[in-house]
Amino acid sequence: MTVRVRTALLAATALALSAAVAGPAVAAPAATGGHDATRRALRAAVEDGVPGVTASARDGRGTWSGTAGVGDLRTGEPRSERDRYRVGSITKTFVATVLLQLEAEGRLSLDDTVDEWLPGLVAGHGHDGGRITLRQLLNHTSGVYDYTADEGFARDHFLKDGFFEHRHETVTPRELVAIAMAHEPDSAPGASWNYSNTNYVLAGLVIEAATGRPYGEEVRRRIIEPLGLGATSFPGTRTGLPEPSSRAYSKLAPTATGPTYDVTRLNPSIAGASGEAISDSADLNRFYTALFRGRLLPAQQFAEMTTTVPAREGADYGLGLIKRRLDCGVTVWGHAGGIHGSSSEAVTTGDGRHALALNFNGDWSGDAEAVIEAEFCGG
Repeated sequence: MTVRVRTALLAATALALSAAVAGPAVAAPAATGGHDATRRALRAAVEDGVPGVTASARDGRGTWSGTAGVGDLRTGEPRSERDRYRVGSITKTFVATVLLQLEAEGRLSLDDTVDEWLPGLVAGHGHDGGRITLRQLLNHTSGVYDYTADEGFARDHFLKDGFFEHRHETVTPRELVAIAMAHEPDSAPGASWNYSNTNYVLAGLVIEAATGRPYGEEVRRRIIEPLGLGATSFPGTRTGLPEPSSRAYSKLAPTATGPTYDVTRLNPSIAGASGEAISDSADLNRFYTALFRGRLLPAQQFAEMTTTVPAREGADYGLGLIKRRLDCGVTVWGHAGGIHGSSSEAVTTGDGRHALALNFNGDWSGDAEAVIEAEFCGG
């Protein structure tokens, strides 16, 4: 596996999305009632090598939570249903929601170009912010190069020696964009779908330009506080996880073999608006349920958010949302996310009546798609 592929693993959603659509999902075992199939899928993930799993679901029967495996390999302490964890690219749905709220308020348009808000920032090696719209940032059709695919960035932040040397360092959003600008675009604007974390780093900067406040502050006052998401935060440069939480583990290598390292502490500025958020499963379910029940966006903006483009076979991408059809015919919306030592999924049905969020505290094994199939198709 090349450094570039490993980078995609830790950038997470690109890998999670491809894993979700690479072929038919593993058929979920028939449940005898309740969430039995989901419980079995959690145990299967641990048998596959994930240290521990925590999950929570909301449906017409109420709220259910389950865990398997351990949260601390040293002490053997089990995972908790209340664990807070880094959600990686699930952050993108929060950021897209704020941009759409700003559009609803008339403070910007998704048809604005990047240059209108960030003059001259997206330029070089064929990049042209005057030809890229905010909508194209949010649905990954901008063609902007993904900074996490840069081999130097991957070496310094995703492989063992670089990670332990740089794990506490702050990288600014503009520095992340500059890394991307040193490469040619993936495509011309609007020509194709290419997942790029740079798109959402830019989206965060647009929020700041439009409001005069940090994007994390805007998410807090517009989403976190109104919904009472007590476990959700945008840590900025803080390296630790709030309690309760488990340890996070990674191989920090181009393969899924070798020693396992504790990577719990890191400076999430390397992800920024593309993936810095911390949450728990209950909060993620509350957020996606509220979004799909119309509590966060007017109808026009929600329609824009759920207008999709083909991503990869079997999945489509809206504005900060992945849409996929499961084996049993159920369609779910949400996002996958991963960052060092943490792999997460949060999905809901289109009516917001059935939601699931889960986290693996390891980034090299386990099949989150099988857990989703089990929950929505297994019983």
